[in-house]
Amino acid sequence: MNASESPPGRRRAALGFIFITVLLDILALGIIVPVLPLLIEDFLGGDTARAAIMYGVFGTVWALMQFLSMPIAGALSDRFGRRPVVLASNFGLALDYVLMALAPNLVWLFVGRVISGITAASVSTAMAYVADVTPSERRAGAFGLIGVAFGLGFVLGPAIGGLLGSVDPRLPFWAAAAFSMANACYGLFVLPESLPPDKRRPFEWRRASPLGSLRLLRSHPALGGLAGVAFLSNVAHAALPATFVLYAGYRYGWDTQAVGLALAGVGVSSAVVQGTLVGPLTRRFGERRVLIAGLLAGAVGFSTYGLARSGFGFMCAVPVVALWGLASPSAQALMSQRIGPSEQGALQGAIGSIMGVATMIGPGLFAGTFAYFIGDGARLHLPGAAYLLAAFLLAAGALLAAHVTRTDETSGIRPLGRT
Repeated sequence: MNASESPPGRRRAALGFIFITVLLDILALGIIVPVLPLLIEDFLGGDTARAAIMYGVFGTVWALMQFLSMPIAGALSDRFGRRPVVLASNFGLALDYVLMALAPNLVWLFVGRVISGITAASVSTAMAYVADVTPSERRAGAFGLIGVAFGLGFVLGPAIGGLLGSVDPRLPFWAAAAFSMANACYGLFVLPESLPPDKRRPFEWRRASPLGSLRLLRSHPALGGLAGVAFLSNVAHAALPATFVLYAGYRYGWDTQAVGLALAGVGVSSAVVQGTLVGPLTRRFGERRVLIAGLLAGAVGFSTYGLARSGFGFMCAVPVVALWGLASPSAQALMSQRIGPSEQGALQGAIGSIMGVATMIGPGLFAGTFAYFIGDGARLHLPGAAYLLAAFLLAAGALLAAHVTRTDETSGIRPLGRT
């Protein structure tokens, strides 16, 4: 029996398993966020400028490793099943965090970050797992639930890391290792396999390479376009983390506490939207309309971010931007419906590669835009230019999404995988 055809109670249990897996994974990643820059700075003798540059290098290399390894993880999961890939990743992350906790110098810390980028690639496998255990018409809601796990992990992780880091800068790495090991043990004893042997396919390097995995996106006319939407959306996603701390202090005079509370509000709002609205709205209006509406809401919200003259005006836009959270699960569902069960891992690997490229491009793009438009040489003083650029990208994504999915509602052809 196909996992997506199993009884509803069993599907809910499997989805709950993978929710916990993703939550613990992201929690471990988030815990080290507040202390990693400080540890780099300490290794460089307190030189903040050099530490900032090196931290940027760490981030770029981590994203590069994601770009290279996510297609491999996806292809391996299509061959051997989702469970062994998730388990190998979690055990690998646990050992890697121990390595970083014990790192005696910057070189070893860098090596640990490279390994982290490779082993964290199980996110693509988790998304394939969701596609395995969920009927196609309910996948948007299921992907939204996984988005809640991401949101909670990124909200709770840095908060826990900040508290532990105030005791010892190495302590968050030990905590991250503990979470990852708990995750691995949870998967070892609880997490069931989601891909039946008869739905698997042979592993091929030409499919597992980043370029090879991207060829899958050309197998259906709309897949490539939806991948373009995902790319634009993921680039735009970098606008807030890349500039918000400096932007809020520069324009509104916010301190660290205010910035932290605002980011927590953003995370909670997004989690509420993805956890409660995606499923009902996609069942009522369809993934296509919800995808376009989510992208347009993000464009309106980021425009407000960029134009708001007060902190109050900025915060009023947070619920609007949160509706952007409708877009990603809807796009994931539309893409997963167009391929068969044996290619879900490869699809998620290709999406992961796109995210990796976006992660490499976005931070520098938006930080540079912000710096230029507040600099002395700018012809127009526009502190919110980075957010206006993000709004433009999301509006372009909405137009592209409307174009490539127009046949979904006019041709009567049901996507592959729709039951």
